[in-house]
Amino acid sequence: MNLVLKEISKKNEKVFKTFFDSHYNGLVAYANGFLFDTESSEDLVQEVFIYIWENASKLNIVTSLKSYLYAMVRNRCYNYLKSIKVTDKYKVLEFNINLITDHVLDAAPEEEKMIVYHQILKIIDTLPEKMQQVVRLKFIENYSYQEIADELNVSLNTVKTQLKRAKSKITEMISLVLVLLEIKQ
Repeated sequence: MNLVLKEISKKNEKVFKTFFDSHYNGLVAYANGFLFDTESSEDLVQEVFIYIWENASKLNIVTSLKSYLYAMVRNRCYNYLKSIKVTDKYKVLEFNINLITDHVLDAAPEEEKMIVYHQILKIIDTLPEKMQQVVRLKFIENYSYQEIADELNVSLNTVKTQLKRAKSKITEMISLVLVLLEIKQ
């Protein structure tokens, strides 16, 4: 069992407070990227910490505790959105994750990832119209290359070229965002 969880299961308030303080702001920012509502994000994150406090002795975490926390927050965000009848019909949230995980952000703090996710969506909106269509069909609608070619009545090579160019433009622009994030810190 994780040492922090072990101490929390013993109701060590000092360890819990340190644990809470070190993760709370990042988790709220992460949740807010899904909910776009700071108050609901704060409530949801507090519920996660209450759950940890009350169930620490029962938890069997095979990943890192931090990864577990972020997964809990993400899942509760999805459940919250479902409960208020918000669906991710266009799979924008999944698209963000899929595009970023192919990028260098795996080690970046969650708050920075959310900034970059939003920037990617803005960048896609600046691409030429045909390129936007190809990107959206591929990453949001999960079309295969052939399905995209058939849908847009273009060749398979055109689809591949458009995706390659789009990825290059997005990566270039994201690199600028990452540099700006570095400067900001």
